[in-house]
Amino acid sequence: MSVRHFLTLNDLNAEEAAALITRAIDLKAARLNNQAEMTLPGRTLAMIFEKASTRTRVSFETGMAQLGGHAIFLAPEDTQLGRGETVEDTARVLSRLVDAVMIRNHSQAVLERFARLSHVPVINGLTDRFHPCQLLADIQTYCEHRGSIAGRTVAWVGDGNNMCNSYIHAAKLFGFILRIAAPASYQPEPELLAANPAVILADNPEDAVAGADLVVTDTWTSMGQDEDRQQRLKAFSDYQVNAKLMTLAADDAVFMHCLPAHRGEEVTDEVMDGPQSLVWDEAENRLHAQKALLELLIKS
Repeated sequence: MSVRHFLTLNDLNAEEAAALITRAIDLKAARLNNQAEMTLPGRTLAMIFEKASTRTRVSFETGMAQLGGHAIFLAPEDTQLGRGETVEDTARVLSRLVDAVMIRNHSQAVLERFARLSHVPVINGLTDRFHPCQLLADIQTYCEHRGSIAGRTVAWVGDGNNMCNSYIHAAKLFGFILRIAAPASYQPEPELLAANPAVILADNPEDAVAGADLVVTDTWTSMGQDEDRQQRLKAFSDYQVNAKLMTLAADDAVFMHCLPAHRGEEVTDEVMDGPQSLVWDEAENRLHAQKALLELLIKS
């Protein structure tokens, strides 16, 4: 039997994705009612981190504990990867010792190299190209507050980055319309756009947000882009999500941000802390969505 990985949202079909969101909501309710579901007793998740993290580490580590399992945190200096061992050799060995591996690194290509030789499921905890776990949390959050996202309109405002790329995959998987407003030099990968006719490149943030049910943004300067910070601040100066922009969205529109946020840059305090903001539920739902994902991959 082939190993089931989660490297992008394309590793799920629509039926699986819908069931996963439903399961995440159920797991959240069980947790709030102090009804622990120990569905992964004795199982171990290895977590390899090349990039710093708050939400990814805590949510996966807590999730495994709540499911009755255990998580091992591995920074580069904790493994032989940091001393020259190949990705392939590490994958061969580590995957014989644990039940799943979560990787948060700089390169989607390296993640895929690891997965090709892994004996156990590999989960993308974030790479340069995709952030699929965050999208599961985002979709769960929208469903909890507004019902199904199918047929709705989502506006992405800002950098055509890994989050934007995963929203492109999500539009097809969950059946929503996605409008993207990004400066010409920062638009998402053309091949991703070409593969999804439900994605529209808007001329400006106002056109993207007009009538949208969900407005999403992300930091303009991600980890590893500090050298370009001033250039990016200038390029994105007209792409801030503020109260004025949100007035163009649907009356019951909501706002999301994967965090961390650079307040006063891509989003104002007024929006982040306002009544349309779901960012705190969105952050919490990383825990519940990933628990559902871990069950799906490890128990399948």
